[in-house]
Amino acid sequence: MKKIATTILFLLIAFTAYSQVKFQGQATYMSKRTIDMRRFDKMSEQQKKQMMARFKSFLEKTYTLNFNRQESTFKENVKLDAPGTSTSGWRASVSNGQSSVYKNTKERKMIEATEQFSKRFLIKENMEQPKWQLSAETKKIGQFTCYKATYEKEDTNIDWSSIFRRRGNDKKKDSIKPKKEDIPVKKLLVTAWYSPEIPVSAGPSEYWGLPGLILEVNAGRTTMLCTEVVLNPEDDVEIKIPTKGKEVTREEYNAIVKEKTIELREQFRNRRRASGGRGF
Repeated sequence: MKKIATTILFLLIAFTAYSQVKFQGQATYMSKRTIDMRRFDKMSEQQKKQMMARFKSFLEKTYTLNFNRQESTFKENVKLDAPGTSTSGWRASVSNGQSSVYKNTKERKMIEATEQFSKRFLIKENMEQPKWQLSAETKKIGQFTCYKATYEKEDTNIDWSSIFRRRGNDKKKDSIKPKKEDIPVKKLLVTAWYSPEIPVSAGPSEYWGLPGLILEVNAGRTTMLCTEVVLNPEDDVEIKIPTKGKEVTREEYNAIVKEKTIELREQFRNRRRASGGRGF
């Protein structure tokens, strides 16, 4: 325990010293998300493979993180679906634009710009310091030595697979505004690997608050791994604050997405009934 405390103290001192120097860079991340296939147990193996092929572009994405000492932008690199792998109208009806996350660690402000259901939103939040549990455990990611950190947070992820879930007899499950006290708070364990060799308190998506750049994050069924880092490039990295979209809080945004998701689920169920239960 004493060894861990000494290691962490050394990292914090080194990070503080480095923070006085101008520093910027760009990192590329690959994100992969898995689906609980038990929800599709009535499908044949062939149908499951076809479904996964169609949703590959939704489950596997690449992002670019531009960062300096205080600010960062994390932006999705959008690419066209390969022939025969399109998610048809489903993905277009859900998300048809680039998403990005702007963070300012000095002012503790975060803005997420995202497009859902053909509407663009600006989700503004005050950043609270994550309660990371630091560890002396290390591993190499590329050329960088990374340290492990974990914390538990509320799981606010949208369950997109619920669109295809068969509804039971209890219609109360589709209630758009259930009583707050009736909603169980789901917890999500986040595991991050950060490198003090890259002295910025930044990371992919909403993650931050460690004495070094976060190069890998594992949270539930999603993994984000840094595949390339360029430090202090000749040209200054571009960090823009998102300005386009309807300004909403996180709570307002989640309520909008929940309502629209229920509508979309009903549309797919009606199509399934019209086709005699065939398809997804």
